[in-house]
Amino acid sequence: MERPKSALALVLAARPDLPVYCVRPHAAKKAADWFARNFPGDVLYAVKANPHPAVLDAVRAAGVTWFDVASMPEVELIGGRFPEATMAFMHPVKARSAIRRAYAEFGVRIFALDSHDELQKIIAETNGAKDLNLVIRLAVSGDYAEHKLSGKFGAAGPEAVMLLREARAHACELGVSFHVGSQCMRPEAWRIAMESVSDIIRQAGVTVDIVDVGGGFPAAYPGLTPPPLSAYVDEIRTAFEAMPVLENADLWCEPGRALCAEAGSHIVRVELRKGDALYLNEGGYGALFDAAHDGLVYPTKLLRAKGGPRRPLKPFRLYGPTCDSIDALKGPFFLPGDVHEGDYIEFGMTGAYGSALATKFNGFGEYIEAQVSDAPMLSMYGLARAPHSNVVAMAKSR
Repeated sequence: MERPKSALALVLAARPDLPVYCVRPHAAKKAADWFARNFPGDVLYAVKANPHPAVLDAVRAAGVTWFDVASMPEVELIGGRFPEATMAFMHPVKARSAIRRAYAEFGVRIFALDSHDELQKIIAETNGAKDLNLVIRLAVSGDYAEHKLSGKFGAAGPEAVMLLREARAHACELGVSFHVGSQCMRPEAWRIAMESVSDIIRQAGVTVDIVDVGGGFPAAYPGLTPPPLSAYVDEIRTAFEAMPVLENADLWCEPGRALCAEAGSHIVRVELRKGDALYLNEGGYGALFDAAHDGLVYPTKLLRAKGGPRRPLKPFRLYGPTCDSIDALKGPFFLPGDVHEGDYIEFGMTGAYGSALATKFNGFGEYIEAQVSDAPMLSMYGLARAPHSNVVAMAKSR
């Protein structure tokens, strides 16, 4: 398929039978460039959010040369594509074989952990290497995030203190990391977390070389308009400078969603309408996982040729293509009231955790991929916004 300029042009030209993943590398490059220029430290792209080659290339082209990898396939992907890149294996629990291969075959020297047993695994599988950068994942509050990530990982209290002391003895450089949660809407969440981390470091009485403030930087969605990203950077910079227990430490961050959300959208087709319910050829087992299972509302746009009267918007419930009743998107999603079978709908801002979470349950999950050059529906980086229906309607409904 010839590269279309926009999602609408693609639909009018091809009338695709499968869902279409529209990739916008220019949006990923713009976002990565903003972080590279404005964050006062090293930026590690969280590969898990979107490992599409075009997105990785765009992030790299913007000057981001550090990557947060969470599995051996991600290590192989980045190591093969960007041999000169710095990789940080930031999953706190890793297979022994993954530790061994990452260190010996791919030159990974940065490993995260949050337990004594994981530390012993890393030491054993690197044969007691003296060039390890060990980053201790600490537990912090996730109260300010839309999607909390505080229940699974993170050392706390006396355990964290002892782990820092133990890791210091084996680390060439010792770091601390935390995650305030995904889609964090409050910049002060980082200050509060950094104050808590400072207290743990103070109790441990060790020198820390790295402070990794993790991810959680937000994108814009209908009903979720974050403060400017500059407010987050200002809060982090001020809190970092105020940490009393550091000596020439480096500052890191791990944005995922904020770098790639605007870089993708999905075009789906209406297969049936039942009143205010639309049945689609894509859903909660595919790229719209977050809308079905995490309550996220994506901006939407009906893709039709121009002309004809402008129809009033109405709220719709959406269902995915599988036979499972939990394959449902509550929304509400506002679309023209005359939407019908055969119409195409574009869901914006699916570049983060969209196709990355998709499955092939029930035999669905095949996509057409196309790179497009139009603007994302919403932008945190000053990109022109494409018109859509959901944001205005949602603003009126709240």
